[in-house]
Amino acid sequence: MKRQPSILIIYTGGTIGMIIDSETGVLYPFDFGNLYDRIPEIRKFDYNIESISFEPVIDSSDMEPEIWVKLANIIEEHYESYDGFVILHGSDTMAYTASALSFMLENLSKPVILTGSQLPIGMIRTDGKENLITAIEMAAARKKGKAAIPEVCIYFDCQLYRGNRTHKENAEHFKAFRSVNYPVLAHAGVEIKYNYGAVNKAADKKLRVLTGMDNNIAGIRLFPGIGQNYVKSVLNTPGIKGLVLETFGSGNAPTKQWFLEVVDDAIKKGLIILNVTQCRKGSVEMGRYETSIKLQKTGVLSGYDITFEAAVTKMMYLFGNNYSKEEIKKYLQIPLRGEMTV
Repeated sequence: MKRQPSILIIYTGGTIGMIIDSETGVLYPFDFGNLYDRIPEIRKFDYNIESISFEPVIDSSDMEPEIWVKLANIIEEHYESYDGFVILHGSDTMAYTASALSFMLENLSKPVILTGSQLPIGMIRTDGKENLITAIEMAAARKKGKAAIPEVCIYFDCQLYRGNRTHKENAEHFKAFRSVNYPVLAHAGVEIKYNYGAVNKAADKKLRVLTGMDNNIAGIRLFPGIGQNYVKSVLNTPGIKGLVLETFGSGNAPTKQWFLEVVDDAIKKGLIILNVTQCRKGSVEMGRYETSIKLQKTGVLSGYDITFEAAVTKMMYLFGNNYSKEEIKKYLQIPLRGEMTV
């Protein structure tokens, strides 16, 4: 007899879990204990579906590392009891959460799929029902007896993306996310077509959950005319350990002497600086132009094609889990969970 798939839904908050009060018109979160009543289509799966809801629910703008730790702990606690996990999350910071969880959940062999919606699930035109229903189906999908997608993903508007390769690009359209530097893992049309060649292989080791997250990092997005005092103040922030530097094009930055001296001085004092491009598509190529050669000589590290969201959370993860400085510099420049192409 075929075993019934078991899926755990974790509702953190966000638009997808909202319904409208018929009298006041105010949005409020619905009780996920009544999930089948709200979305009766799910019954047709014949899955064992259970849910956990955060109390209180969290707007994604208030997302913090402590919440990522809570999510990772919930998954660890229930890991052996379920075949897959679906996390309902506000879309604004979903790419950060997906990236963070990808690093925290080492040796993952089951799907962890984040989804949400642009319209509340209580509205007639909501995109939430399709996103949730398909995310559940993907979380339960098997290939040769094993999970079809054993990694942390984002599902939105017919596309399944690797979570740490994704960014939110649109605040108005149902197609809210993109993964420009890595192919989609699956497309849901009349049939769900999986791109197995792009999917991480399931780990054959026991899940290891690493929940140390150190947020003593900063980010600077370069712009023409950026001020010396501003750059100095950020690089000299008390307690700062790492900086994500968003540069122009393929990793270029100003060649003014003051800028290079400030960067060089910060690195000599122990700050680790990672160079990521402001361009959504493409990669940092340190040394391609003279402007990046000078950065490279100061000791700035290349982030290649990593997203800003993944760079920030990867730094938090590495600084938070007692890696040595040399290990951090090494791991920032190589893929740990498929988050970059070197």
